[in-house]
Amino acid sequence: MRVFVTGATGFVGSAVVQDLLEAGHQVLGLARSDASAATLAATGAEVHRGDLEDLDSLRAGATQAEGVIHTGFVHDFTRFAEMCALDARVIAALGNALAGSNRPLVITSGTALVSPGQLAVETTRVGPNNHHPRAASEQAADAAQAIGVNTRVVRLSPSVHGAGDHGFVPLLINLAREKGCAGYIGDGQNQWSAVHRLDAARLYRLALERGETGARYHGVGEQAIAFRDTATAIGNGLNLPVTAQPPEHFGWFGGFAGLDCPASSELTQTQLGWKPEHPGLLADLDPAGSYFSA
Repeated sequence: MRVFVTGATGFVGSAVVQDLLEAGHQVLGLARSDASAATLAATGAEVHRGDLEDLDSLRAGATQAEGVIHTGFVHDFTRFAEMCALDARVIAALGNALAGSNRPLVITSGTALVSPGQLAVETTRVGPNNHHPRAASEQAADAAQAIGVNTRVVRLSPSVHGAGDHGFVPLLINLAREKGCAGYIGDGQNQWSAVHRLDAARLYRLALERGETGARYHGVGEQAIAFRDTATAIGNGLNLPVTAQPPEHFGWFGGFAGLDCPASSELTQTQLGWKPEHPGLLADLDPAGSYFSA
């Protein structure tokens, strides 16, 4: 299958590209810059120049493919709601290019928005009355499905970890270095799910190959890690104290740090034959590992 991949040189997307190529698929990857294009071409993938704000370039890429995996996202969390709205426009553009063709469109969402405070499961829908900014992506996928697009949704854990991570865990590590302590909120027992990037990459491919229209699949390798345990691992890695802190300690990230969002992938594993195989988050946070080498 010839697959158009957005975010093709990103932390997750680059792993998706490699997994697709190793499975025998052809990849057409979106590249915004000359450097990204060179990186992508070196993998053996074809390059399609454009970016997430150039909707015409996205439609053109999707038109050339037999399936689309959308992993791209502008990770400016200081403008999170704005970037989520952009993601909805991207999904609509990709959907318009695929409508009525039965070519699969796999989009990205998150488990954290599904049912905060309860175990998130795949059968829970993110409906039109959910006003969490990230809900816009699933709402856009539903709108695309309504016009005849073969959509599937991969919901990623809030922590997607592994070598090269530049997401929430490195943010917490940098904050701990800056503040002189690894913090958590309250008793730190709020729980996050996590998944290794290589396991997540395989899940995207399986959702493309085996997924059902309208299905939700959970990229969850570990369903419930106490935030305090993550903070403790960071404190051990940096040889810093681990202490409770007010939300203000985390700046704009305070709302995320206090989330309680465990999630299951039981149905995903059963339906797609997916099984997480790579190290868990706390193992990845070994003091001798890549997270503390900088």
